[in-house]
Amino acid sequence: MPELVVLTEQLNAPVPGGTGRYTAELFKALIQTTPEGWSVISAATAGADRVIRVPRRVLVALWERGLPPKLGLNVHAPTPLAPLPGAVVTVHDVVPWTHPETLTPRGVAWHRKVISKAAREARALVVPTKAVGSQLGDHVRVEVPVHVVPNGVTRLVGTKPDDLPDGYVLAIGTIEPRKGFELLVRATERLRVPLVVIGPQGWGGVDLRASHVTLLGRVTDERLASVLAGASVLAAPSLAEGFGLPVLEAMAAGVPVVHSDDPALVEVAGGAGTVVRRGDLASLTEGLRAVLADPRHTIDAGITRASGFTWEKTALGVWGAHTGRPD
Repeated sequence: MPELVVLTEQLNAPVPGGTGRYTAELFKALIQTTPEGWSVISAATAGADRVIRVPRRVLVALWERGLPPKLGLNVHAPTPLAPLPGAVVTVHDVVPWTHPETLTPRGVAWHRKVISKAAREARALVVPTKAVGSQLGDHVRVEVPVHVVPNGVTRLVGTKPDDLPDGYVLAIGTIEPRKGFELLVRATERLRVPLVVIGPQGWGGVDLRASHVTLLGRVTDERLASVLAGASVLAAPSLAEGFGLPVLEAMAAGVPVVHSDDPALVEVAGGAGTVVRRGDLASLTEGLRAVLADPRHTIDAGITRASGFTWEKTALGVWGAHTGRPD
């Protein structure tokens, strides 16, 4: 019986981030959509069906150099951590090339190395948007098939929280330079509206503390659903993204979205959000002002747009990359 081994190591990272959510949701969906005759197991240095008995740092160094441990004949790597020959590897974005200043120098060098290796040696690559696939080809010599497989979205339903202010703008994501949250603090200050931020503190020393800002850090899905229910608008002013899952999560929850003109966010939102210029305080401020004044005009379009993205579809697309069958 063929066995698909899914590397779930991202769930053990100090800050799992959006790729951690992708890993967890994809793994569950792959199990639910397993083709007849196949089985699915997880592998990681801890918390997995198959435990890789080497320290995480050692594992990263070994796979960066193309050395064992091997995981099996059929491997899915939800991040480029395992650019193994024969594996199918998900590449989430091309930020290390397009916006290297938003990552650490070490992170830029490592991601460029492992993504380039996967583009030469993997069985296939999976990317979440056409934008990422196109940009990847601009920066890397891609010698393997590339499958565009959009992420799914989980509809989060909750009741409005009673411990947050009314009429707040919501931002979701790891707090790091690439997300554009510092600009969002300034825009919401100009508009005199509260800002609520969900997500852990990342690298770069980004300080969002201000009198009108509430930092919630990591939250459960139940808390996320509640905070979404109380939000007047979700803001995604990122400088660069590969997909932008919070945009769809907000749309699915009936929350209007203001997002930057990053190509992947524009592709994912599909015209159902309000687009603002990246890094432009005036554009972001006016986009938020317009939606806060008339939020209903984008809600129905957002719900319709989000309904087309499911984790089942994502899993079927990934299975297609492994089996060679159309998803």
